[in-house]
Amino acid sequence: MAITLSAKPGAASRPIHAVFADGIDALPDRARRWASTMRFAGEAGSVLIAPGDDGDAAAAVLGLGKPARDDWGREALPLAFGALATRLPAGAWHVEAPEAAGDPTLRAVAMLLGGYRFSRYKGGKADGAEAEPAEVFAGEGADIAEAERITEAAFLTRDLINTPTNDLGPAELEAAARALAAEFGAAFSVTTGDELLENNFPMIHAVGRASASAPRLIDFSWGGSDAPKVTLVGKGVCFDTGGLDIKPSSGMLLMKKDMGGAANVLGLARLVMASGLDVRLRVLIPAVENSISASSFRPGDVLKSRNGKTVEIGNTDAEGRLVLADALTLADAEAPEILIDMATLTGAARVALGPDVPPFFTSDDAFARSLSDGAKRVADPIWQLPLWQPYSEDLSSKIADLNNVTSNGFAGSVTAALFLEGFVDKARTWAHFDVYGWRPKASPIGPVGGEAQAIRAIYDVLKQRFGKAG
Repeated sequence: MAITLSAKPGAASRPIHAVFADGIDALPDRARRWASTMRFAGEAGSVLIAPGDDGDAAAAVLGLGKPARDDWGREALPLAFGALATRLPAGAWHVEAPEAAGDPTLRAVAMLLGGYRFSRYKGGKADGAEAEPAEVFAGEGADIAEAERITEAAFLTRDLINTPTNDLGPAELEAAARALAAEFGAAFSVTTGDELLENNFPMIHAVGRASASAPRLIDFSWGGSDAPKVTLVGKGVCFDTGGLDIKPSSGMLLMKKDMGGAANVLGLARLVMASGLDVRLRVLIPAVENSISASSFRPGDVLKSRNGKTVEIGNTDAEGRLVLADALTLADAEAPEILIDMATLTGAARVALGPDVPPFFTSDDAFARSLSDGAKRVADPIWQLPLWQPYSEDLSSKIADLNNVTSNGFAGSVTAALFLEGFVDKARTWAHFDVYGWRPKASPIGPVGGEAQAIRAIYDVLKQRFGKAG
């Protein structure tokens, strides 16, 4: 990691000045003159190191870009500090006038997130791995332990998504979940292969049976049995060829990330357990590979689901909702107070909101408001889309209870959510997150690659609602 956080300023600590693009003239004289010499304009995420008389680094200037025009931009201001992670020279640093730079804990999170690199397959060390880290005073009021917990959860999610399927198939995803459960003393079980049929998970089995790595349902629980029940369900499709409705080669290039829902759920679970929230947490992950072989499920097949509904297969590339449906049925049976599923489910969500803003769906208006408020507080963007019930008719089938896709191509993210809603009945609150799980271009808080999305927002809501166990 390129930055370590300090609870107090270090000896001979040097200042970090954060400035908007129109604020260069307000810098201290030496830094202002150096910025002018270097034609530093304060662009968002830009970093300038100003030398002292001896030629060593004497100050740093972080560009914040143009002042934000809305609440989202203002709340996200601390994330710009992630750009410092790989740019600060070794030694002690502190943020000058930190009250102008937003929440200190979020600022600390950003500086840690910005140091992430995925180097598992690099022959040498990761960029900057051999460099001595800078030590940054996080600022008064910063919760360093919390920042480190959030970062560890995000890094787990990123590592899992970035790992290719030859090293992270269903069996390896199980191993990762098992290791996490063991770390926190959670009760762990798994249902594998034909056991899925014996235990009535027919759609998980159907989607994953064509792979050389057997399909499975991962299940672990943590926390007091009398605590409020919070259940997380994550789509664990470790690779998606599209099945017999095969994707074009360009569409498969990022399909190692189709288990991004599971990865985000595991990151969120780590955060909940590490923080000791007063909940009875359950995590369910249907882990499969949607592969192609003589045993592949086919377009036109009719599958019976765990809750008894029959589903006509209109497209084998809409497999994620099938495995989630069986897992949601199991989760719903014990009527959790909160049931959340996360999935890299539809391209339609990306068309609607792009890669950075995952849509979420819930019929609980109060919960939706708390999620939106929490997302702003922690600068973790999400956006509610409607469960527009008239579109449910588009999932009808002439020979089964419903089809897994619509025929008109409209509102794909909405109709996918409506499909899943049909398998939830007893949960007090259910929410579905259609995440992308990938950062297509670098930002101050992370390079191109796997990304944790919505888990800071969800965690903030859970923390506000349940707090820590006594």
